[in-house]
Amino acid sequence: MKQVLLSLGHGYSAQALARRLLPQGWRIIGTTRSAEKAARLQAMGVEPLIWPGDPTGLARALAEATHILASIAPDAKGDPVLNAHADLFRAARPEWVGYLSTTGVYGDHQGGWVDESTPLTPGTTRGHQRVLAETQWRTLAAEAGWPLHIFRLAGIYGPGRGPFRKVKDGTAQRIVKEGQFFSRIHVDDIGQVLEASILRPDPGAIYNVCDDDPSPPQDVLAHAAHLLGLPIPPEVDIDKADMTPMARSFYAESKRVRNDRLKADLGVDLLYPTYKQGLLALLAAEGGQPAADGLAPGPLRPGPAPLT
Repeated sequence: MKQVLLSLGHGYSAQALARRLLPQGWRIIGTTRSAEKAARLQAMGVEPLIWPGDPTGLARALAEATHILASIAPDAKGDPVLNAHADLFRAARPEWVGYLSTTGVYGDHQGGWVDESTPLTPGTTRGHQRVLAETQWRTLAAEAGWPLHIFRLAGIYGPGRGPFRKVKDGTAQRIVKEGQFFSRIHVDDIGQVLEASILRPDPGAIYNVCDDDPSPPQDVLAHAAHLLGLPIPPEVDIDKADMTPMARSFYAESKRVRNDRLKADLGVDLLYPTYKQGLLALLAAEGGQPAADGLAPGPLRPGPAPLT
């Protein structure tokens, strides 16, 4: 039987999975909110389905789907598509279901390490909404007997979402907050983690999807400048930084996220285990070449403490 993926909210991360599955003959149905975006999905080889809209098309897609990937952002009531069409989903019988969540569900750990067993203590509105949506998907999976997998994604970067433009045009700020660490993941690694889970399903599993090198954000911008051969942007104390409220909210939480489980259970070797490899690949994808001294290693930080 032909494999059919229903991708709910077929955005940046889901497209990375589609790039892997389409050459293998998969049929992919992707929801989107506008006719303009639908046309772009169709050009990528994805069958577009506009949602919110007439539920008939969604019901048909759920009946045909062998796999479901959900990445629609939640709202104050949780997952909008489940809240609107719970009965349609209960009738579906997929072989694999994935829900894309965020490491924001762990809240602030003042730079400490977290893993999938860490209690969920979100400190932001977005984090609380993700916890609610995760709970809704787990409840549905238990009721319907679905093989649900939850993927908690770190900060996503990749083509079109890198630091080079701001460094080039001089608008980059190396915002500094003492003890601040962010975890990241290249979008192509998200794609390979999802494919690995499809090939090795483990219903009920939760995976942190991040690289091996949680780092202060100012280090990433400094390395981007090194690669470009440009001056390192000046440091700006967070209290003096010009930031949107959403950008500032990211600095309210500091943690380093472990990824041991995706390696041990899924056998994944990350394409870009640190931001240094990821930025170098982005530069090459944009047609650039690193400056002569751009490959100099940055400061080393201690790795994760042994699991106990």
